[in-house]
Amino acid sequence: MSALTLKIATQLASQALNAGRTLSTAPLTIAVLDSGGHLITLQREDGASLLRPQIAIGKAWGAIALGKGSRLLALDAQQRPAFIAALNSLGQGSVVPAPGGVLIRDREGVVLGAIGISGDTSDIDEQCAITAIEGVGLLADAGVPA
Repeated sequence: MSALTLKIATQLASQALNAGRTLSTAPLTIAVLDSGGHLITLQREDGASLLRPQIAIGKAWGAIALGKGSRLLALDAQQRPAFIAALNSLGQGSVVPAPGGVLIRDREGVVLGAIGISGDTSDIDEQCAITAIEGVGLLADAGVPA
């Protein structure tokens, strides 16, 4: 597979929503972006709060922009706040450095895009993202050892 299709992106969103229901999460919002950072699909559960779409997109966009999961961006924000501030300035405020943005890789390790999830705690958001990616047979890269 060389690119994410709409079909795969909607399957990812569906898998993430199913993972959320299994875990009884708060209402989730799922954004799936291609490798260029362009939105393919966005799913927002009933009851998800106002800024969840922007947060989900920001988690995924940050992962794509820097080539690493947003959990690592959160660590960067703690260790190098000036860098994250500069990054957000360059990206017009588009980076959300919190877990929940996970790179989507094919079986050869090529980045196909990213999924960003917002709605519950960041750790749970990330868990739903990983479950979704693995559920469609792709590799999840959250930037942490499995």
